[in-house]
Amino acid sequence: MNQANRTTFSALALGIAGVLAMGQAHATGFQLRESSVKNLGRGQAGAATGDNDASVVSNNPAAMVNLDKTTVQADVTAIDISFQFEGGGTSGAGTPLTGGDGGNAGSVQAVPNLSAVFPLQGALEGLTVGAAIGAPFGLKTEYDRDWVGRYNAVESDLKLVDLTLSAAVQLHERLSVGVGLIYERGDVTLSNAIDFGTFMAATPTGGVPQGADGFATVSGDGTGIGWLAGVQWQPTDSLRLGFSHRSEIDLDLEGDARFDAPANFRGAQPLYRALATNPALPLTPAQRQRLAVLGNGFVDSDISAPLTTPSVSTLSATYSVTDTVRVMADAQWTDWSSLRSINIDYANPFQPNTVEDFSWNDTEMYAIGAEWDLSDRFTLRGGVTRDETPTHIETRTPRLPDNDRMLYSIGFTWNISDAFSVDAAYQRIEIDTSEVDIVSSSSSHLVGEFDGYANLVGVSAQYRF
Repeated sequence: MNQANRTTFSALALGIAGVLAMGQAHATGFQLRESSVKNLGRGQAGAATGDNDASVVSNNPAAMVNLDKTTVQADVTAIDISFQFEGGGTSGAGTPLTGGDGGNAGSVQAVPNLSAVFPLQGALEGLTVGAAIGAPFGLKTEYDRDWVGRYNAVESDLKLVDLTLSAAVQLHERLSVGVGLIYERGDVTLSNAIDFGTFMAATPTGGVPQGADGFATVSGDGTGIGWLAGVQWQPTDSLRLGFSHRSEIDLDLEGDARFDAPANFRGAQPLYRALATNPALPLTPAQRQRLAVLGNGFVDSDISAPLTTPSVSTLSATYSVTDTVRVMADAQWTDWSSLRSINIDYANPFQPNTVEDFSWNDTEMYAIGAEWDLSDRFTLRGGVTRDETPTHIETRTPRLPDNDRMLYSIGFTWNISDAFSVDAAYQRIEIDTSEVDIVSSSSSHLVGEFDGYANLVGVSAQYRF
């Protein structure tokens, strides 16, 4: 496919492909780890060996045996992310890109989670079941509509919500195993500007780059099924080890693309269609194809595309230094390399499939945390985390101004009574400066860097009966 056709077809592919480049405040890629405010307070350390934490339903079902009473828990984390761009670029014709810096691309988003654990009694003693609803992936970023990188991204909104049903069996007083079934639903909305002036400049009607901007919005949703498995082993009274694995989940997104093209382009489309079908014109097949796309494309159309959320493996350790002091450590591996590319299929027969390359790297996260029981009523905790990014300069876009980061966390628990407790946590995320050097679907070239940080505040309540 020649460069002109790649440009046109990529413009039509802006949406579903863009979902794989969502910026996140708290975990690299578009991963969310805020299923538990307790975990947030200790920097996500101890997620697979959680004690008195119902979020293990989705973090490691084998650890549900740590809860000896029916437990219901609600967590919510407010994520305040900030991304600021500095840079510029050139249009498809080599002229400087117009527009501002986009403003603060971040916003405040709430991530809620609800989980419940039910230890069974009688003939089923030793079996524990649980259910959880949470958001393992997703966030929203939005730039000014007239910013310098508008041809790459304006709005990016991704929501993925899981329903997890888990069960755990106590095989031995020191060993348990657990499995879970995950039902996942995804909802995506993305938009960016399109430089129709650049497309028209190479046609008989003529055009001026950045002189005839349009807008495109893509929305889609879909569902998928996955699984979760884990094990917990307590080799000594002081040491507890946990391992869990969450599978990849394949979603088939279906939706529509909506295009708001300028009047001069709409007026020229009948001419492009006529030129593409005129046998008397000495045009190459590639030229006819491009004119056919310009004449018949950029109209509202149904679309479909696959989206794979990555597998995640977590290894946790919790060590009781004394009866009141515990230290935790986690290592987590996320299989982002499953997102090599994405294939977008269009209902419009004039728009062939588009394959967008991402080539993301697998990532590792390492966390260490600690807890100190000040009394039977109060527990303090803290943690430090290093998290890698799956992105790299070759394919990084403004939809994901992402890079390696350090996370610093503090938190506490207040046991109001034997049955009821509340938790609170704060986390500060420092994101390394991320560079972008990317060509848009309109052939514009954006070069610059993003500075980002995030503040997270979480609260939760737990009731045991």
